[in-house]
Formats: sequence, C-alpha cells, structure tokens
Amino acid sequence: MTDWARNDLERIGAAEELQLATFKKDGTPRPPVTIWVVRVGDELYVRGYRGPETAWFRQAQLRHEGHMEAGGVTKDVTFVDVSSDEALNHEIDAAYRSKYQRYSRTYVDPMIASQARATTLKLVPSA
Repeated sequence: MTDWARNDLERIGAAEELQLATFKKDGTPRPPVTIWVVRVGDELYVRGYRGPETAWFRQAQLRHEGHMEAGGVTKDVTFVDVSSDEALNHEIDAAYRSKYQRYSRTYVDPMIASQARATTLKLVPSA
C-alpha cells in the first residue's frame, strides 16, 4: 500500500463529497455512489450511512478495491476495515462533526452512530 500525495490528500479531504465505485466480481466498476469523506491526520475515511446494510459497503466487503473521485482527484483505492479501532473512531466521529456541522443532525448523527461506525473504512491509494 502507498501513502497519499500531499496535494491529493488535501484536495480529497476538503471535498464536500466523494464519488465511490466498487467493483463487480468480474472487475468492472459499479455505478458510483456519492458519500461523505473525512480526513484524520494523513488518512481518509468513509462510512456507510445506513450501516452494514449499505449496498456499497456490502460490495466493498466482497472486493476490497474501488475507484474514487473527489476534489478533482481520481484514484483506485483499497478499503481497509478500521471499525474496531475505538480511539481512531472517536477521531473520525469528531472529523464528521466538524466538517459537516452545517448539516442537520438528521444527517450527521447517523454517521457517528454505532451502526455507521461498524462500516468505517480507510481509503488507501492503490499502487
């Protein structure tokens, strides 16, 4: 796995939304979905709004690869499950609250609930 280029990290982290496409079993991309993305340190994270039943998350569990676009950056990524790291998830919760605070709690609260936390994935750029 590789690290994010500083410019890409800043642009994606500042983007309001991210377009994420998972791959089918045959390797072809599924249609992208629009989701929120947060940055903690030098890493990027996404969560499923509806928890483990979120369609893109279920697909990501089958093939831990995807394709993303945000902030003018297009990358293939690998998904790394970080849902069990409690300390990190507290930081990710804070990042969601901070970045998306202007939205109603109707949208933010589900992103920091235990159901969504169970889907926390780190996005790692593919080599």
